[in-house]
Amino acid sequence: MPPLRTAILGCGGFTHRHAAILASLPEEVELVGFCNRTIAKAEAYARQYTGGRAPVFADHHAMLETLDLDLLVINLPPYAHTDAVELAAARGTHIFIEKPIALTSEKAWQMVECVERAGVKTQVGFQLRFGAAVEKVKALIASGQSGLPGLMAARYFCNSLHSEWWRQRHLSGGQLVEQVIHMVDLMRYLMGEPVSVFSRQANLFHQHIPGYTVEDVSATTMTFPGGALGVIYATNGAIPNRWINDYRLVAGNLTVDFSDANHAVLTYTAQEGAPTETIASEQDMYRLEWLDLIAAIRTGGETRTPMREGARSLDLALAATRSATEGCEVKL
Repeated sequence: MPPLRTAILGCGGFTHRHAAILASLPEEVELVGFCNRTIAKAEAYARQYTGGRAPVFADHHAMLETLDLDLLVINLPPYAHTDAVELAAARGTHIFIEKPIALTSEKAWQMVECVERAGVKTQVGFQLRFGAAVEKVKALIASGQSGLPGLMAARYFCNSLHSEWWRQRHLSGGQLVEQVIHMVDLMRYLMGEPVSVFSRQANLFHQHIPGYTVEDVSATTMTFPGGALGVIYATNGAIPNRWINDYRLVAGNLTVDFSDANHAVLTYTAQEGAPTETIASEQDMYRLEWLDLIAAIRTGGETRTPMREGARSLDLALAATRSATEGCEVKL
């Protein structure tokens, strides 16, 4: 089959991770366009990844009207999500989109409706679902071997000013919505759909920074059917320029200590002597999420994280922020 004609919308620093993977798959993907509001950035991407052959655009409307695309990569800040998903879907173009897919539930579910109506394949960039340790634990939960999950705790620690837009809640949604949503999604993936959420959030460390309106400490508790609990604690006031995310899970027959999505120690607590198993992998989660999307496009199958999953995780993150704002538990 011919390679998928692919364009990238949003040429910030993080996009290099995706562009490099796509450029390494020439039999599957052909990069044919780059779009960025600052066109010099699009030109730099075109030079690096296509030798300058791919055309560049400053406006995604022009790009979508000009190019015959199979696949669109959307890697924009959440405030910049306007109509790209809807326009691409209407043209039958498959979509990869980074999280969070929107800043409001209404916008997110509008996206879901249009891609599902068009029948295009979508993948949201929740790469932690593709970690080797996460995959192992997910399989044990699905088979019932783990026993009933009862408690999960996730930590997200960093300390960076990030981009100016990131610091403003009306542009980013806040640390939980824009960044810690990875933990929110992972908790849904392993524990199921919660029935309520309660969150406390505050700006303690950056009050002296003009325009810094997002939280830099948060603690969020979720309740799942049957009484299982999930806890996410996060801060932007920890070790400078280090990103730490790890998690713990306790189920009826299993306790898991994740150092990240690829590495964990599993203790089989229902077995004599409580034997342990160590998962240690360096598999490229970003590459795997791309291969998953390409396979779905080729075969007509489903991706691991379609747009609907992106909307559900956003809804949960937004509910947590609403809880913190209103000072009450939010029923889901």
